[in-house]
Amino acid sequence: MFDINKVQAAPSADLLTPDNAVMLFIDHQPQMFFGTGSGDRGAIINSTVGLAKAAKAFDVPAVLTTVAAESFSGPLLPQLAEVFPKNEIIDRTSMNAWEDEALVAAVKATGRKKIILAGLWTEVCLVLPALSALEQGYEVYVVTDASGGVSPAAHEHALQRMIAAGAVPVTWVQVLLELQRDWARQDTYGAVMDIVKAHAGAYGLGVVYAQSVIGAHAAG
Repeated sequence: MFDINKVQAAPSADLLTPDNAVMLFIDHQPQMFFGTGSGDRGAIINSTVGLAKAAKAFDVPAVLTTVAAESFSGPLLPQLAEVFPKNEIIDRTSMNAWEDEALVAAVKATGRKKIILAGLWTEVCLVLPALSALEQGYEVYVVTDASGGVSPAAHEHALQRMIAAGAVPVTWVQVLLELQRDWARQDTYGAVMDIVKAHAGAYGLGVVYAQSVIGAHAAG
């Protein structure tokens, strides 16, 4: 029941923060990109790297996983691996990452309940672990533009299935700005602006323009 006396200037507990989230990157590999047809593959790569840099900037734990890296799918996307040079890459045989004990142990070790999920393909390697994690009590946020399926229909139908089960669709810029949430947070402000300028397209150009005309203090 709504009680106006309890209204206050405070964030929702539903918001992603650097302290309550873990990022899970699933199967961003060459063979998987070859079969992706739901959107521009270059754009998906750009969004994936932007998302990874957001995790790095805010010290959000990141779990990296591949499937059949040496026998079929190839290595993890190099641009993604470069963001996390010290992270172990968990290779699996299972299409459902949540059936791999090492991966689940890595997620559990972070102690975080909110999983920010991205990967290829949406209709297999995302929907299976998303449904599995949701059933076990995790909150799942699917980064739609850092993920892709074999066709637009496959991507969209998989998203609908995850949403129906309780997953929340987000974009990588949305995640980045939700983690920042206040331009007065100077400890991460510079890193966020660098990520925006490098990966956020027209928004990034807007930042370049504002900083050149208004000054380096321009924000937002």
